[in-house]
Amino acid sequence: MLKKILYTFPLMLLICPSVWAAPLEENSRNLQGQVTSVSELSDVQPTDWAFQALQSLVERYGCIAGYPDSTYRGNRALSRYEFAAGLNTCMNRIAELLATSTGELVSKEDLAMLQKLQTEFTAELTTLRGRVDVLEARTATLEAQQFSTTTKLNAQIITAISDTFGGSVGGNGDRSEVYFADRGRLNFESSFTGKDLLRVRLEFGNFLNSNGTSQIASVTGTGMTRLNFDTNSNNTVSIPHVRYYFPVSDSVSFVVGPTGIGYTDITETVTPPSIADDGNGVPSLFGQYNPIFRRGGGGAAVNWKFTEDLTLTLGYLANNPNVSSDKNGLFNGGYNALAHLMYYGKQGALGVAYSHGYNPSGTTSVIGGTGSALANSPFGNNIATSNNIVGAQGYYRFSPNFQIHAWGGYIWANAKNSGFSDISNGTGGTDSLFVRSGDNANAWYGAIGLSFPDVGGKGNLPGVLFGLPPRVSSSDVRKDSDRSYHIEAFYRWRLNDNISVTPGFWVILNPENNSRNDTQYVGVIRTTFDF
Repeated sequence: MLKKILYTFPLMLLICPSVWAAPLEENSRNLQGQVTSVSELSDVQPTDWAFQALQSLVERYGCIAGYPDSTYRGNRALSRYEFAAGLNTCMNRIAELLATSTGELVSKEDLAMLQKLQTEFTAELTTLRGRVDVLEARTATLEAQQFSTTTKLNAQIITAISDTFGGSVGGNGDRSEVYFADRGRLNFESSFTGKDLLRVRLEFGNFLNSNGTSQIASVTGTGMTRLNFDTNSNNTVSIPHVRYYFPVSDSVSFVVGPTGIGYTDITETVTPPSIADDGNGVPSLFGQYNPIFRRGGGGAAVNWKFTEDLTLTLGYLANNPNVSSDKNGLFNGGYNALAHLMYYGKQGALGVAYSHGYNPSGTTSVIGGTGSALANSPFGNNIATSNNIVGAQGYYRFSPNFQIHAWGGYIWANAKNSGFSDISNGTGGTDSLFVRSGDNANAWYGAIGLSFPDVGGKGNLPGVLFGLPPRVSSSDVRKDSDRSYHIEAFYRWRLNDNISVTPGFWVILNPENNSRNDTQYVGVIRTTFDF
């Protein structure tokens, strides 16, 4: 019997997870419990040459374990340490049998041979015990000295090659050149209770000019050519975002943050998965999601889940909550407040949002840079402006490979003081016009998109989008003369779980909502690294 054990030991399963040598940690996690019958091992057949030996070890000595997938993997290589560990386990099992008066199961010849083998492998067993002690000491040290028991890092690095074609707004001919830029975000995410989440972000990039303006917008004369990830400048690392999420019950949770908190950090954009992702969705700034969500600063929000399908978000974000000077701070400066009701069904979702905001003079950006210059500052940048926006957004999945999404909104803007202000004329210049306190301007916008998940390969995402960028349709001061049209197509090609490449292209007819401007064409090849 013992000879049969020794002959089949090189094919024995990993016998005892508590005494494995190399690789100790991996094997101890991968083993399952004691096998009580050789039939439990799916890859061991009665025709196998070692079947009887394995059966005897299981039934007589009970010292065989299996992998979680119920396999034995008898053909894998066996190290001397593993042999010693397995032998020691069977010897301990025999000792247990003897101690419980079941010694008749073990012959004297087997016992004598095992004792001889124990003596022969004393050095290996001693070394094994030493290695286990060292590993336990190292594990204790790592647990005591590691950076954090609760923090993990996830990151996204985006690089893009892009160019535009067509005469610039207010310029002569095509002034843009092919450019290559990057943006990186490193998120340190910590949880203290298992349900909360603190996120601190490091960010760098070089898409902007040294004065903080968009390079491509300054060259083309319109923000309608902007990419949705063209933020930050000079590859200087900053901490633009600190956010803490915590639930107080199964239905109520809060989000707070002193800086870099946008509407997208306190609520959902109600678009299909990954469509609104900077690195894996729609490449253009306008086409990414409803412009009503392009505002933020620092503040707090509450999410109240009425049911599993129905959630209400209420939030307040100050533009400069950290600045204590006049017309700044948490409550005495620019701010935005949001109410957003969302319904999620089996095939899609729908959201209805209302946003109220105020911008002091010099800081006006009603629609987050996604429309014409006039739509963003309908009374120019010298007039304090309040705005009210009603938006709706939703999507529906017709099948796993076809979905549709859409959004739209209407804007009411009001001048809060009087005076002369430089107001965009739609062709790259401004005119000085007099604005009266109480003057009104209205704008609207919308878009619809089709996307096809996994078409062309698993993880791929082709899509098209047609939209009407924000346009001032009526005003006491000045309105846009024409209507811009945004037509976009993209194809996200998933190379693996961590890398995707997205060629994208869009056309802007009547840029800046003015038919006198040349059509703009934007092309981009975006490469995204997620880890």
